[in-house]
Order: sequence, then C-alpha cells, then structure tokens
Amino acid sequence: MGYQDVVSKTWRHYDLKDVAYDYTNLIRYAILAASSHNTQPWKFKIEPGLIWIFPDLTRRCPAVDPDDHHLYVSLGCAATNLTEAAAAAGLQSRVSFDEATSAVKVKFEEGPIVRSQLFDAIPNRQCSRMLYDGSRITTQELQQLKRVATGNGVSVLLFTKQDQKETIANFVAKGNIGQMSDAGWIKELKSWIRFSESHAMATGDGLYGRSMGSPDVPKIIGDLILHFVLTPQSQNKKDKRHILSSSGIAVFFSDVSNKAQWVEVGQCYERFALQATALGFQTAFCNPPVEVSDLRAQFANWLRIGECRPDLVVRFGRGPEMPHSLRRPFKDVVLDETSPHRFLILLA
Repeated sequence: MGYQDVVSKTWRHYDLKDVAYDYTNLIRYAILAASSHNTQPWKFKIEPGLIWIFPDLTRRCPAVDPDDHHLYVSLGCAATNLTEAAAAAGLQSRVSFDEATSAVKVKFEEGPIVRSQLFDAIPNRQCSRMLYDGSRITTQELQQLKRVATGNGVSVLLFTKQDQKETIANFVAKGNIGQMSDAGWIKELKSWIRFSESHAMATGDGLYGRSMGSPDVPKIIGDLILHFVLTPQSQNKKDKRHILSSSGIAVFFSDVSNKAQWVEVGQCYERFALQATALGFQTAFCNPPVEVSDLRAQFANWLRIGECRPDLVVRFGRGPEMPHSLRRPFKDVVLDETSPHRFLILLA
C-alpha cells in the first residue's frame, strides 16, 4: 500500500458494535491521539472490564523531555480518545492513575450511548505546523474551547490579542535558541524526523516531513538540508510568522507537577484539540517556553500563575490540512497480543 492508503486505513472510524466483549477498536481510537514527536510512548493491556495504558520508556525523549512530562501527557491524550470512543459504544469510563505502575487505568461499565462532537473529530485531528489564516475566533468558540480544556487542577489561558502573541513568540524564540545550542537536542530531534514516505511507513511513527511542509526526500538528503536550515534564526522567523497567523494561543498550566497531573493535562489538551477540530480549527504545539526549565519560570511569571507549572503552549486557527502522520502496528502497542481479547464485561 502507498502512504495515503495506510493513512486512510488508519485515520477512520471503526466498528464499535462488538465493543462490549472486544476492546480492540477502542485501542485503535486511542492510538490516534497526539504524542510528543509522534513517539507513541504507550503500551496497552486489556483485562476484563478495563484497559491499562502503560508508559513505554523505550520511547523517551530525554533531551527535550528530561522529566518525562510530555510522555505522561501523551498517555492522557490516549486516555481521552479511549473514553470518547467507549462512550460512543455505550460504555462509561473511569480514568485513574496507578502510582505503583505509573500507568493509566481506564475502567468500563455499561451506560448510555453518547456520540459526542469530540468522538466524531478523532479521525480528523492533526497537528498542522503551517501558516493559519489569522481569522478571528468568536466568543462562543473560545468558551467552547475553554470549557473542554479545564480539568482537575488543570487550567487554560487563551490569548488572542496581537501583542500577547508577539510576547509568546519572543518566549518561543528564546527557547529555540536554548534548545538549538544543545547538540543532544538536535540529535534527538533528527532521530524522530521521517523525511520520506518510505521511512515513515517503515517506522509508523515520528515527524513526517511533508506533514510539516517539507519535501519528500531520502534521509541522507534530508539530513543535509536540515543541517543548513535548522538554525535559531530561521526557526524563530518561521515560528513568529506561524504564531502571528494564529487565531489564538492556548497555554495549559497545573496546580501541581507530578505524573498523575501530567496525565490530566493530556486529557485536557486532547479534548481541546478535538473540540478545535470540530470547530474547523487546526492546532500545533509551540512548546519551547515550557521545555527549557529556566525559561519556564520566566514564562510562568509573565502568565501570572504563581507557583503553577505551565505545561503546554498550543496555537490554533484555520489553516490547511496536511498529510496525517502514521501509527505503529496494533501488535506493537498491545501487551499479550497472543492472548484472546474477547470477554464479557464485568459490571462494577
């Protein structure tokens, strides 16, 4: 199959009629969630009446994410897709964090069928790292985004004024300078870039070049091009144009900073991204202000959030749809794949 054939097979709605005794397709929705660098750092385990989402620490990004913050945010994103799909299949979900295993536990029981806008948006959500059209967002749309983006100990600030976006672009620029001076950061980023369709299809993960507006080229040529274009100056110029073209910037922040809270952040972000998709908006991360530790404190001070940790910076607006990223094979993300997955639900 070609790249678009794989995308069409992956990014679609799945049959949920047998979910009461087969959770396979719930996981297919979960793996369509966002993850840092599209690392997909998760492993799923199916048990009677529940699904575990374990962190896959072999897919860590220690340079950009030394404390695994983004990794656990990614688990929360997967949990949101899982719960939205479960609701559409007539299952109510209870999400909890298990400290002993550092895993997310999603427990199910029978309930009404609830097919939400967020669920319908799952196959269409993507991170579009392109220019947006700068169109204004309505007060009602902002309220919808803010409502779904808040959670237990998680809040969101939405910035739509030009001077606010300018300031955030300046923070992003400072973060770019700090990160790009780190050879380990550069090496790690390059390791997750997929320059060609064949490379992306071989791995099923990573940042596909065409999804970011780059040409489809062999890896050896892509590495050479990247050596010349990946500079703080060029990246800052690009990021500023992208940020100023956005309808707004969302900044997520938390009352406390631990793995359980980061999972909650991921759930809030994924709901935000799905709601944005339902409203016809694209989203993209611009996270350097929260990834560089010294800069993160300065950013928090500008945000006036006290001791809270800023978790994510996300721009949103109307823009072009880009080629979707791929996902790893189902068998690679599910534990005990050889064991049967069919069973009757155990009511709580």
